[in-house]
Amino acid sequence: MTPIRQPILIRSLTAALAGLSFGLMDHGRAAAQETAATAAPPPSVQVDRGSALYGRPEGGAAAKLAPVAGPPLAAAAAKLPLDKLKVPEGFKIEVYASGLANAREMTQAPDGTLYVGTRTVGKVYAVLPKADGDGKREVKTIASGLHRPNGVAYHDGALYVAELSKIWRYDDIANHLDGAAKPTLVYDDLPKDEAHGWKFIAIGPDNKLYVPVGAPGNIVMPPDTHAQIRRMDLDGKNAEVIARGVRNTVGFDWNPKTKQLWFTDNGRDWVSEDIPNDELNVLTEPGKQHFGYPYCHQGTFTDPEYGWGHSCSEFTAPAALLGPHTASLGLRFYTGTQFPEAYRDAMFVARHGSWNRTAKLGGDVVVAKPGPDGKTAATEPFLTGFLQDNKYVGRPVDVLVAKDGSLLVSDDYNGAIYRVSYGR
Repeated sequence: MTPIRQPILIRSLTAALAGLSFGLMDHGRAAAQETAATAAPPPSVQVDRGSALYGRPEGGAAAKLAPVAGPPLAAAAAKLPLDKLKVPEGFKIEVYASGLANAREMTQAPDGTLYVGTRTVGKVYAVLPKADGDGKREVKTIASGLHRPNGVAYHDGALYVAELSKIWRYDDIANHLDGAAKPTLVYDDLPKDEAHGWKFIAIGPDNKLYVPVGAPGNIVMPPDTHAQIRRMDLDGKNAEVIARGVRNTVGFDWNPKTKQLWFTDNGRDWVSEDIPNDELNVLTEPGKQHFGYPYCHQGTFTDPEYGWGHSCSEFTAPAALLGPHTASLGLRFYTGTQFPEAYRDAMFVARHGSWNRTAKLGGDVVVAKPGPDGKTAATEPFLTGFLQDNKYVGRPVDVLVAKDGSLLVSDDYNGAIYRVSYGR
């Protein structure tokens, strides 16, 4: 194809504009109008399938919805929305630590040091358990310049950190809180897709490292390397896929009684405001179960694009539904003794909150209690108030049972950690 010569094109456009009879004789105004007309892409331009906006309707209220960006800096402790947060009677909520911009997944060492990953600022923090003179816990940045180091897990003196496509191990981390630790590469056989690429990691009761690989987009036919959960030895060897059909899990834990893995899974977007729901799933047969994506969602809804020829009965049904587009993330079983008996062996689930619903939903922590069959669960509210008048004042990401039996909740919107205790 012969390239268009710019001088000829400009002369042609100038001549055409000069002939208009609507007072557009000024060349500067004509040039400005031409620029404005070409700046916006035509409706036929396709959105990349890896984009969160892929599949969004072009008109109406949906066209105004987009991911919620948090503040660029962590909120000061005095600005945190503590007065708006509500917990059940007998419980108390307080600020555990502040100043941790984009605080995400948490893990705690036996000495009480809390390690916190991030998704957007490339840092890993340590929150020291001892308070200084004014009662504030010390926060240290122990690693920086990383690419989406969302996942953190502590084991036997070492801190495991998951970036987008690599997992590192920082040995003897307690003696390297000044940021001088040199990590050892554990595993790098991971895709580099940004869509659903951030990782939640944990070490299971089998002494294996578990890592998910999300689908590389909102709704796509995933390659064999995606939409799954893997486990491997702590040195990264002997990796295997233990669950498929998992669109995007950013939280999982093991039932302390059955040792079975439970995990959250974010449902696809842009079908409607009310379906599909996020899922709470349980893995009972590692390596044998498929949880539906991209063919079936929420156990009952076949996908309008990929569901043809499939039935939801082919796949493992969720143990519970967690609400449409609630961005259900961190999950932990309560293994402490501080909370009342009704919470023993129940799961706490952080719902980050929807962004692609006109009326937002989530922005809270719910309790999920497994049924006697071990395959279903019932949910109820626990920590609420992050969503006020359809706007977020905070967004919970992860939950963690602290050494003293209290519950820690990370908030990436404010860069803070909250502590929920009972009877104290």
